Amino acid sequence: MPNTSTVAKAIIGNVEKVVIGKRQEVILALVSYFCEGHILLEDVPGVAKTMLARALAQSVGCSFKRVQCTPDLLPNDITGASIFNPKTTDFEFRAGPIFAQIVLADEINRTTPRTQASLLEAMAERSVTVDGETYELERPFLVIATQNPVDHEGTFPLPEAQLDRFLVRLSLGYPNMEDEGRMLELLRQQHPIETLEPVVSAADVVACQDAIRDVHVDKKVRDYILKIVHSTRDHDDVALGGSPRASIALFRSSQALAAIRGHDFVLPDDVKRVAPAVLGHRLIIKPESRLRKITSATVVEEILSDVAVPTLSQGTA
Repeated sequence: MPNTSTVAKAIIGNVEKVVIGKRQEVILALVSYFCEGHILLEDVPGVAKTMLARALAQSVGCSFKRVQCTPDLLPNDITGASIFNPKTTDFEFRAGPIFAQIVLADEINRTTPRTQASLLEAMAERSVTVDGETYELERPFLVIATQNPVDHEGTFPLPEAQLDRFLVRLSLGYPNMEDEGRMLELLRQQHPIETLEPVVSAADVVACQDAIRDVHVDKKVRDYILKIVHSTRDHDDVALGGSPRASIALFRSSQALAAIRGHDFVLPDDVKRVAPAVLGHRLIIKPESRLRKITSATVVEEILSDVAVPTLSQGTA
């Protein structure tokens, strides 16, 4: 069985040939991948959201499909449909792009709620039901959705139930001047994505997904995770806190980050590093608090600073 840390380093190094200066975001994307979770990339256009998805797919050698979400996109355009074949006088199922191992739903908030909902079964159950038939999706399966947080004209905001299906929400942000200079140099002849080769197999990723379940989580760390999530429910500025799914997501993400860092046990620091990406999109801030410029990010940061960090002895770890 491949070492999770070794597999992660190979993927990160390969993705960084295309996505410059965003190591923490790449690591968090890999955390979600190893947890069998899904990623919401929320950022302005042109900051390599699509490149991150393509680079991840090419690094692992997985099948990749991109869906450009528009208001006229139908659920069958994603899941596939049964097509009548006049030669056999029977209906044949033609699989849609959701049957790829990595699916990029670009600008997901530009398509209708009906089409957005067609992704839910695939994201939660790893299966697709069309015309009464259920089809299993091939592992490893990952949905990466993007949306522009600035342009709200003609968009359909994702409901809380669907936001909760994404394990992490990430923002890449603008690169600094040095990283952008390196980017321009790399793009002088051709785009690096065109020469990117797989560095691990899909089977290696599946093995890593199975391996992180064995990463030890001490009872003190489990209690720490629960205190953080429960604090979101009791916070004065929060109308809706993290659900039990948030606790599970934080638990699994901490295991994945520990494995990526080469540990066989979870440290409180692992929990603190993944918490903003895991919890931020699951909280609904009260309207009066939003007027005071309070965001979910500031609430999570405040909770992490308030909740006492447990100390682990070598014996417990």
